[in-house]
This record gives sequence, structure tokens and C-alpha cells, in this order.
Amino acid sequence: LLWIFILGRSVSMKITVLIENTAPEYLKCEHGLSIYIAYNEKCYLLDTGSSDIFMDNAEVLKTKLENVDAAFLSHGHYDYSGGFEAFFEKNKSAKVYLQESSKELCYKNVDGVQKYIGLPKDLLQRYSDRFVYVTKKCQVDDGVWIVPHSTKGLEEYGKRAHMYRKQGEGYVVDDFAHEQSIVIESQKGLIVFNSCSHGGIVNIVDEVHHAFPNEQVYAVVGGFHLKGIHGVDSLSVTEEEVIDIGASLFQRGVSYIYTGPCTGRPAFDILKREFGEKVQYLCTGTTITF
Repeated sequence: LLWIFILGRSVSMKITVLIENTAPEYLKCEHGLSIYIAYNEKCYLLDTGSSDIFMDNAEVLKTKLENVDAAFLSHGHYDYSGGFEAFFEKNKSAKVYLQESSKELCYKNVDGVQKYIGLPKDLLQRYSDRFVYVTKKCQVDDGVWIVPHSTKGLEEYGKRAHMYRKQGEGYVVDDFAHEQSIVIESQKGLIVFNSCSHGGIVNIVDEVHHAFPNEQVYAVVGGFHLKGIHGVDSLSVTEEEVIDIGASLFQRGVSYIYTGPCTGRPAFDILKREFGEKVQYLCTGTTITF
């Protein structure tokens, strides 16, 4: 009985969405995502949204950011990293894990103009002691892992999303080498967090299966980047492609999809219509217990 009790404690997990594009009246919202994860008697933070607004929500939701043990940057865009400076003022010790290729180099082509969408300028230099760079599958804590992209040819996803990285005086199509997944073990299987899934959520699940060949992905949590390229909440893919994404995930053994921000409401509505209760929306304030 004691062994069962200890095992049960070791895999309990509760996630709280601190910021997302939508929110109930008692919380604030903005474009981006931030998720607080309580797991195995420790606390983690995935991303911070575009600004420090997530911290106001954290107080209302009674999540103590000063107690965060480690944080993660899912990828090098402003709308997921804009609040880290404020977080560092609140939390004086937690390290932030990110891919080594995360630099201030990300741009998006909007109507023929390269618009900077990267990390807050000089953030990495000013807080160099708070960042931990990784390049491969990495265990951060018991049951907590980082998995980078290993799929080849992700430039095609960057080209379709009109996203680029600055290289010298020019630009190259983004292959999203700065993106990473956070994988956490649970009693029912692996929970995969990827805030934007620029490299394709189906590819990401395949990458996780390759990294953990004897494990099943139970749930995916995050955005799928299926919105239009001009900030309008319209599909940048076809309805058939959206349905295929959902079907492919469930064929791979995924039990639940929890998605929001850059998936866009039209794509979410299609997934919800086709797959019902297996698909849930990540609104600001959402809590999920695994």
C-alpha cells in the first residue's frame, strides 16, 4: 500500500493556463501562451506570453511564480518570451531551458516586409546567468524532459508560415531549430507540451515516440499554428488538412488534444466537430489534472 501511495504522488500533475488569447471576465488575456505546471512536488513554467500580464493572472489563480523550480522557452518568438524579464524580478533562481539556436533572429514576412518577431532585444545577454542551452534530448528532473526537433525538412513549414531567420545581411527560411517540446511522464502516458508546434504537431508526436520508443503519448498540450499569416483568425490550411492532423494524432494513440492560441478558432471548431470530447480548448485560467 505504501508503494502505491508513493507511486501515485510521483506522477500527479496539474497545469494552469496563465495567459492565452481568450479569458473569462475575471482574468486578462493577450496573444501568446504561458502554462504553470505543478508536478512531482515541483513547479515549472512554460513560456510567459507577450508581456508581464501573465503575472497578474498568476496572483488571481494563486500560483506562486516565486516557487517555480525551472522554466522553459518553447521557441524564440516574442509572444511566448515577452514576460521573462518580469519573471526574473519575481523569481531569483529558476533557470530557463531553451535550445542553443535560440537567438534574436526570427522574422515574419508580412506583405513583403520582414517584421521582427523574436525574443526581447538583449534579454539573453542581460540575464545570461538564468539561461541553460540544450541541443539534444535532455532530462531536467525526474519525469521531465526536453525533446528538440529531429525531423528533416522543416524549412517547408517555415516557408508556408512565411517565417525566416536573419543570417548575415539576408534571411533564410526558418527550420525551427529553436523550437522544443517539453515531455512529462504521467501514469497514463507522456504529456507533450509544445506552445506553437511550428514543426507540425504530428511530426512532434513522432519525434517523441522516437525519443521514448516504449512509451505512449497520452495528451498533447499547446498550439498547432493553423491560423492565417496576417494575424487574422482564419485558416492557413485546408479543412481537410485540419481533420487529417486530428486523425493522425489519434491514430498514433493520443487520447486527448488540449489546444489554443495559434491553432485558431476555425481549426479548433473543426477538430471539436470531428473528434468531440477528445479535443478541449486552452483558455486563460484553464486547469487540467493528469
